Parts: sequence; structure tokens; C-alpha cells
Amino acid sequence: MSLKIGQYTFSSNVGLAPMAGVTDLPFRQLCRRLGAGVCPSEMLTSDVRLWNTAKSRRRLDHAGEPAPVIVQIAGGEPGMMADAAARAVDAGAQIIDINMGCPAKKVCRRWAGSALLRDETLVTDIIAAVVSAAPVPVTLKMRTGWDSDNRNGIRIARLAEEIGVAALSVHGRTRADMFRGDAEYETIRRIKSSVAIPVLANGDIDSPQKAAQVLASTGADGLLIGRAAQGRPWVFREVSHYLRHGTNLAPPTVAEVRDIMLAHLDNLYSFYGEYTGVRVARKHLTWYCRARVGADAFRHRAVRAETAAEQLRMVRKFLDQSPQEELAA
Repeated sequence: MSLKIGQYTFSSNVGLAPMAGVTDLPFRQLCRRLGAGVCPSEMLTSDVRLWNTAKSRRRLDHAGEPAPVIVQIAGGEPGMMADAAARAVDAGAQIIDINMGCPAKKVCRRWAGSALLRDETLVTDIIAAVVSAAPVPVTLKMRTGWDSDNRNGIRIARLAEEIGVAALSVHGRTRADMFRGDAEYETIRRIKSSVAIPVLANGDIDSPQKAAQVLASTGADGLLIGRAAQGRPWVFREVSHYLRHGTNLAPPTVAEVRDIMLAHLDNLYSFYGEYTGVRVARKHLTWYCRARVGADAFRHRAVRAETAAEQLRMVRKFLDQSPQEELAA
């Protein structure tokens, strides 16, 4: 199933949800290769004075990334958000995504992310400023509201559509929920039915069957998968196959998982340099192997590895000894 946002058509309507510290360029490239459609960047601060930091420079690096390049920006001041959007386009962004979904305290304290949902006037001003400044499609990532007493997702969605937002992605929780409880698919359904622009559902989608259920219950045009892709980036091709054919795709072989991991590690080392790449890789190694026999012992060793050669050697040894049956469990 394809998805269209502005002038861009994505071959799959199943995409990667942006996650700070996770969805860097190497991970996005990997997920795109394994079937993900929409793949926004990690959120980039709207304070362009900070764009010369190593972290921001990496988040602005899209070398080798398949088009269209989607850059997510976060902030709480309309002028700064507009400036950031325009500069991101100059740097290669082909779609700008506004972050009004991040629930992290350090983001909300700065009146950004999902904290913005408390002020609909400010939401309007920010969206209008970004749409005016960016000569590319603008999308919005949001939650259903601030808390259970203030679920204003429908109003926010309608405002966004009126101003010119090209698509919405909705995490089915309020900011107060963080990641607790079950996602509110009924609220996403109501948001979808209130607007004509594409809506992507997000939250708790961790299997092909769950993906089909969420699409059916919400009427959404597509899905974003976040935490379930950590250590399992092939989830995108599994979900896409199930949605198209109604059958389960065979799980990857141990040899394929090994090769995916090794290629991912090599890309991390190239992107960050060996010292930082080894350290970024540790969390991915933990995720990749968490469901396998011997995962705890492997993790304790992996987080202490200091060189790329050591990590690569550990991965080969661990997976070459791993039975295929674990992947089918």
C-alpha cells in the first residue's frame, strides 16, 4: 500500500517513528532498505545557533539517504521554527515535520514537543510560520492531547489542515500517559474522520496482525512503528507483506540477522567514527539479541567492548552459535 504526502509518493505506508537517540542516519537507511516508507529524522532543535554542535551536524547529515528527506524540527517560538524550517530546506530537507509529540520532560520544559498542545494559539502560530517559511510539504507529529481531561487532538488536527499541513502522524496517547497504558486507537479514528489529509497511526504496533488491526480500527492511511523496530528493523517488510498479502513472511535466518547487524555496525562506525560508533552500537546490540538464549551474558560483554573489531567478532561468534528456531518464536 502506497502513501502520498504532498508531491511525494512512498512505496509503503508503513514507516519509522522518529526517536531521539535511535533514528539516526544509519538506522533510517537500514529501515528504508528493509521496507520502511516514511522515515523522519531525529528531532532537530529550532535554535539554529546550536546547529554547529556535533550532534546537530549529524542530524543534518543526509548523505546517501533515499528521497524524500524528512527533517523533524522541535521548538516553541514561531520565528525560530520558521527560520529552522527554511534553513533545513536549504540543507536538503524535502519535507519538514513539526514535533508536537515528544513527551520528554527536558523538551516539554522548554515549551516544545507535546507541551505545545496546551496552547492552541501557539500551535496555530507555529504551524502557520513553518508552512509559510518552508516551500516543501509540512507534516505534524502529535499526541491526542495533554492529559485525559484535555484531549484536543481533533481541534489541533483541524487547525493544522486549515493552515496547510500535508499530513499528520498521531501517537495514540496523551503527554501525561508518556508510554504507559494502551494506545487510544478510537481517538486516532476520530481524528482521521475529522480531516481529509493523510493520517498515520502510531503507538504499540509490534506485529503484522496488530498493524492490520490498527489500520482497520482507525481508518488511518498509514502506520509509524517506533519501539518495535529497535533490534528488529525487518518488522517493516513483515508488516508490509502481511498488509498486501494477508500471510506471514518467513522470519529472517540467523545468517541474515548476522549480516544485517554487521552492516549496521559498519555504518555506525563510518558515520560516527570508531570511538563514538562503538558506544552508539551498544544499545543496538542489546536490542538485536535481547530475545535470544545467552542474551544477558552477551549484553554484559557487548557494553564493555572498546573497539569495532571486538564488537564485530562478538556478534559473529554469538549469532553463529544461535539456533534459527529462536527467531520463529
